Amino acid sequence: MTTRADPRLDLSCETSGLQPRPPGTFEVLAQAPGSPARAGRLWTAHGPIDTPCFMPVGTYGAVKGLDADDLREVGAQIILGNSYHLGHRPGAARVAALGGLHRMMAWDRPILTDSGGFQVFSLRGLQKIDDAGVSYQTHFDGSRHRMTPESVLATQAALGSDICMILDHCPPADAEPALIRAAVDRSTRWAEEAARRRGEILQPGQLCFGIVQGGTNVALRREHLKALAGLPFDGLALGGLSVGEPIPEMHATMAAVGPEMPQDRPRYVMGIGTPHDLLAAVRSGIDMFDCVMPTRHARNGQLFTFSGRLNIRQSRFRDDDAPVDAACRCRCCARYSRAYLRHLHEQNEPLYGRLATIHNLYFYQQWVGALRRALRSGRFEALESEFLSIISTVYAEGAAGEGNVDEVADAAVPAPEPA
Repeated sequence: MTTRADPRLDLSCETSGLQPRPPGTFEVLAQAPGSPARAGRLWTAHGPIDTPCFMPVGTYGAVKGLDADDLREVGAQIILGNSYHLGHRPGAARVAALGGLHRMMAWDRPILTDSGGFQVFSLRGLQKIDDAGVSYQTHFDGSRHRMTPESVLATQAALGSDICMILDHCPPADAEPALIRAAVDRSTRWAEEAARRRGEILQPGQLCFGIVQGGTNVALRREHLKALAGLPFDGLALGGLSVGEPIPEMHATMAAVGPEMPQDRPRYVMGIGTPHDLLAAVRSGIDMFDCVMPTRHARNGQLFTFSGRLNIRQSRFRDDDAPVDAACRCRCCARYSRAYLRHLHEQNEPLYGRLATIHNLYFYQQWVGALRRALRSGRFEALESEFLSIISTVYAEGAAGEGNVDEVADAAVPAPEPA
């Protein structure tokens, strides 16, 4: 398949001439001295993933507004799909009959699918949980369904994703301690069942990740981690974060638990976050993360730069002929002005969403790629020091610089060079 990607922007595989390795092979390529931060490579049936890695979210089998060439151009190595939504619409059997999710999307790189459990547990009043699974009504047509540790793996087997997440019980951030305890115990039983049945349900080459729960209770997280670390999963994730808990508590939980996750398997934090969150995750030894923030914020007029967020809806951009970020080499910044983007947004023109999403995803890949290259070259401490002040200042929770990019531009450091 042809692609219009500029080779300078291709962050998918930073070492040429690699010999393929069996799916599930994970290599730690570099470790920051005196820090859990590390760079690695995970092999899948659709090629390698260089870590740390940010995964754009394609809930319905598409990252909104972008095609496969766009995703390769911004440097996406792997994307995330939602098996709850895809399993119902268009349906896992239909996807399988059409050749699987990769073929439908014309995407030849890895795909991770979540179990859909988070979506089901969010259907308060429409679901009933028991020790064997959860019965629920869909939010879109009210039809009744059943989700079990086996059924979510079967759905993902039909979709053909490279990395399959198990069913876990994710309670809300404000849940009572007793409910969090019960959710951990239930998630352990479901993990044991998934580990026992994965070999007979998943297709050859499909990987399976377990999910550690426990809220921000570090002792409970460690207990659950110990229970799951001995099971035959290809990687482990921290779930149940970024669900409403204070940001400092989320970062503290990652810092405490991340370095204790198995060294020889990839570590994933689900559903984070801001550029500051990603830095905190990498510091904690995390390898993979995903979030809807760059794509959703793009559609809502919020554009990310190394000087903070720019709100394109502001009237001051009406006659601004500058690009979103003069240092950015994405297609949006290379060709279009802030004034044009504001005009497109104001007129609800679909082209705005496409261009803004290209920019935001390029920014995220550029940021994580800079961390990855710094780890490989032994410069992580220097880059962290160089970028921490601006990233933590303009992207920390409630930071004054958000949405006011010009006021912090003088303090910003230059964007890192593309790979």
